[in-house]
Amino acid sequence: MLLPYLDEKRGSMNTSEELQRVFEADQDDRRGGNVALIDWEKVGARDRVREARVKELYMSGLLSTGEDYYHAAMVLQHAPEEEDFLLAHSLCIVSISKGEMRAKWLAAATLDRFLMRIKRPQQFGTQYSCDSLEGPMTLYSTSEQITDALRGEFDVPPIAEAIAREALMG
Repeated sequence: MLLPYLDEKRGSMNTSEELQRVFEADQDDRRGGNVALIDWEKVGARDRVREARVKELYMSGLLSTGEDYYHAAMVLQHAPEEEDFLLAHSLCIVSISKGEMRAKWLAAATLDRFLMRIKRPQQFGTQYSCDSLEGPMTLYSTSEQITDALRGEFDVPPIAEAIAREALMG
């Protein structure tokens, strides 16, 4: 299945340009307001194609800039497997070390997503869950081990804001 960013021009694109397009397609699939109206079956199929391509680029050693690592991590944090969340987290750490500060929040979110998937309390309070697409979103169980000061270092709002956001989602 070809996607708009995987066209015949890919051969002339460098890795950073391709990752930018993959990232934008990933984000475009999640924009537009009401999550319940998104066709998650179609998005999931496109996600698997994007994830496979990002892994190919990563395994081939073609990620180089902080932005490359950030874009790859963003795509992989939408993957279905716990190992993908951990890989995304590691990519965020490299991205931050290369000066890409947008990866700070994503590093916290990928760790939280991993912990949520293995049914452990999240650390930073970035993840919400619901029982159904129509059900209210609730803040997933959050450990008290992480302070708001540390959350701030990762560009994550204080836990009180996460709780207030939960009330707005309900």
